[in-house]
Amino acid sequence: MTEKDLYLSVMAQQLWDNDMSRLQPGLDYKISLQGKAGLTQSCNDGNNGAALPLFTFVNENIFKKETFSAFISLLDNYESNAGEPEVVTLEEEAENHRFLESIINTPPMKIAHRYLVEKQLSPENTGEFKQQLYRIWFELYARRGSSRPDSSGFEHVFVGETRGGRTVIGFHNWIQLYLQEKLGHIDYKGYSVNANSPEPDDKKHILALQFSWKNGIKPKGSIFIGVSPEFEFALYTLCFLTSPNERVKVSFSLYEVEIVCHHYNQKHIGTTYPILTKYL
Repeated sequence: MTEKDLYLSVMAQQLWDNDMSRLQPGLDYKISLQGKAGLTQSCNDGNNGAALPLFTFVNENIFKKETFSAFISLLDNYESNAGEPEVVTLEEEAENHRFLESIINTPPMKIAHRYLVEKQLSPENTGEFKQQLYRIWFELYARRGSSRPDSSGFEHVFVGETRGGRTVIGFHNWIQLYLQEKLGHIDYKGYSVNANSPEPDDKKHILALQFSWKNGIKPKGSIFIGVSPEFEFALYTLCFLTSPNERVKVSFSLYEVEIVCHHYNQKHIGTTYPILTKYL
């Protein structure tokens, strides 16, 4: 690990230790890993390692918490097809601000903010910090192949998009995955492993998986499971501002993880997600 990675590992551990709203596997939620996903490129090629849904139980009382409730209100604000221009209504803009307001004073975001101020990467003033977060996550930009603003960091990472009607891009959030699966829009096709990744564990908080959504396939995605929106928002913002367009290696709790974080025009998050490299 580089010195920067070690610093970020310390910060990631602090974020983890202060994620007071994290769900407990086996207690607050249960998942069914089933079989290994195949090498599939379409929704209907029969290459399916899982006959049943991924989630078998989630205690939905957690969704009544302010940050979860504000987060969920954002999930229906986007047109999933990349290339389709986004129109942000005044109500949706207010929901974006309400979400930032809900997370800004949580322990993970306070820790992240304090660190970023120390590194002179974020303004100390809370209002100005929220403006920075809004720009990074919610300002629209034109993703590849589009001439008009059709995407944002939040939409790509937390909601998901489709490209050409056949491929799912982004979509790295467990809450969206659970809610879409509950509605019957997700077909979980199994977990993903390769020679360099450990076998998944249904009692752990990171999973690589394959699924279909809206007639498109996500051949391999990777997500945290059971963590709070504020934890992911804090960790990804830290990685974006300290090491944009890099893979950052961090170790915390039981995990050694690479956080992939690509920028868009140095101003916005293009994508970001975790890759589990080993259990500690």
